[in-house]
Amino acid sequence: MEKKNKYAIDIKKLNKTFSTKKNEKILALIDVNLKIPKGSLFGLLGLNGAGKSTIINVLAGLCLKDTGSVEIGGYNIDKNRKQASCQIGIVPQELNFDPFFTPKEILELQAGLYGIKKKYRKTMEILKDLDLHNKANSYTRSLSGGMKRRLMIAKALVHNPSILVLDEPTAGVDVTLRQQLWKYIKNLQSKKKTILLTTHYIEEAEKLCDRICIVANGRILLSETKKKIMKSTKNQKLEDTFIKLTKS
Repeated sequence: MEKKNKYAIDIKKLNKTFSTKKNEKILALIDVNLKIPKGSLFGLLGLNGAGKSTIINVLAGLCLKDTGSVEIGGYNIDKNRKQASCQIGIVPQELNFDPFFTPKEILELQAGLYGIKKKYRKTMEILKDLDLHNKANSYTRSLSGGMKRRLMIAKALVHNPSILVLDEPTAGVDVTLRQQLWKYIKNLQSKKKTILLTTHYIEEAEKLCDRICIVANGRILLSETKKKIMKSTKNQKLEDTFIKLTKS
């Protein structure tokens, strides 16, 4: 159960350094402070290499931070990793399921990994929400690109997390498919999910998100509601603000 807290994700002074083969230090994250309110559709906007995926990997437990504090659903990831992990569902960029499994089998297997008893699983309900119920028993290799993307989201929802992280969900897809995925993302928010969306598509962040954070070179340059950003810049395009901040 999620602890009572104003923020779904609360990151304070997060730092991460990587070492190259030549033992050179690369500062991936520098004093990152990020507060994501519950129920928001929060856009993490930045170019490739800005630090977005590193933040996601820390949240997912795939990358160990150097210093800083991270809370997910009110649980500190250092003190309560298991509880924190149960609050969040991660949708990576890469498709990571067996092409010879059906969507139903994939969700059932994922639910089993989370220790969810069969009587509490909501496999068909999740598939229906993402318009995949008619393909529940089809091999995933036969699904369209959009269906595969939606199946990745469904897989992340089997344990009913309060927070969903979508890491570049529309990268490399065509405009039609991107708009279809936008519709499903908005539908998830309407079900009171907190959604963290990483993207380098400025139009995507402007279209979907109610709060926007701009990151570059491992630093947070701006984090505010979209409404306040537009008001403070006299309603100039978000693209103009992004270019101005990332090139300064």
